[in-house]
Amino acid sequence: MGMQTQLRRAIAVFRFAALGYPVLLGALAFEALVRPVWAALLVAVLIGWTGAVSYRYTRRGYEDRVVYADLAVTAVAVAASAWALDVADRSVPISLGPWLAGVVLAWGAAWGRRSGAVAGGVIAVFGMVFRGGINENTVNEAALLVLTGFTVGHLVRLGVEAEERTRQATERTAAARERERLARDIHDSVLQVLAFVQRRGHEIGGEAEELGRLAGRQEEALRALIWSEAYRHPLDGRRDLRDLVGRHADASVTVSAPATPVRLPAATAREVAAAVASAVDNVREHCPEETRIWLLVEDDGDAVQVSVRDDGPGIAPGRLAEAAAEGRLGVAQSIEGRIRALGGSVAVVSSPGWGTEVELRVPRPRTERGGADGHPDRGR
Repeated sequence: MGMQTQLRRAIAVFRFAALGYPVLLGALAFEALVRPVWAALLVAVLIGWTGAVSYRYTRRGYEDRVVYADLAVTAVAVAASAWALDVADRSVPISLGPWLAGVVLAWGAAWGRRSGAVAGGVIAVFGMVFRGGINENTVNEAALLVLTGFTVGHLVRLGVEAEERTRQATERTAAARERERLARDIHDSVLQVLAFVQRRGHEIGGEAEELGRLAGRQEEALRALIWSEAYRHPLDGRRDLRDLVGRHADASVTVSAPATPVRLPAATAREVAAAVASAVDNVREHCPEETRIWLLVEDDGDAVQVSVRDDGPGIAPGRLAEAAAEGRLGVAQSIEGRIRALGGSVAVVSSPGWGTEVELRVPRPRTERGGADGHPDRGR
């Protein structure tokens, strides 16, 4: 049961309980009533309306037309009570009392603190107009109604936000458990196959040995992806890019990064890491086995840059365009496509015999731009 549902039921209980105030006062001062029949009829109407609107709220939520009608009926009830609950002895005033707050609570719960305050103000104005003008009682009543609407609306908003955060956390936990289950399945199947291919490739030799070497590298990369913390969803929605890039570090790959966290939104960090992984895979696929790779992560506050440099044979001029025309879109889609979708840019610097450097630059969201530690500059 959601918070809003529970709140609607609580308001319904309050409205019925609040009806006891005019009923009790009317019973105690029944003989002093100038129009007892009309007073009884008004109370009957209030009971009927309270039951009908409470049932509607509880079953269907806050429908606009019903919420507006609730305010209109309450305002009319205030005006009618000044006549129907008139007493001969003015020292015994009778009013609708706390029942008036029911519609104010409904407006605050339905549309927030401003709407709750507006509803309280409207009812207060009707009370001043039809119940003796501006005096101590009506002013106090106005203050209580407006503050009640504002406070309830504010608390409801906080409750809804907390409920949404709890729901998102629950979904992330469920997703993490599902990923762990998939990881176990992958570990029991795909990784075993890759390990088998690697072992048999070395045993057979020849071209099969090269296939086994590639399978071994993919097994290492897949294990790192499964078990590294980078594969898990962060609870704060942001990731340290150093963790994601750092998983490539091995005997042939050197990773350099700032000493402070390089935080990006989780989705952005994953896309950048995927582009870096694609660049590293390209080096391993197209360069000799002894090729060295250097990964450099830089953060200037407004943007994050990752450089992937190797000492391989380099790329011939025009080769990337030829590969794209042939339908080989590793660089065009896996690297450039990902970074450009993030609003970033990719620069490839290479020449035969001098290696290759791929520079990936991604701008930070405006709300997160600031110092090089990845924290927003709140002074901007």
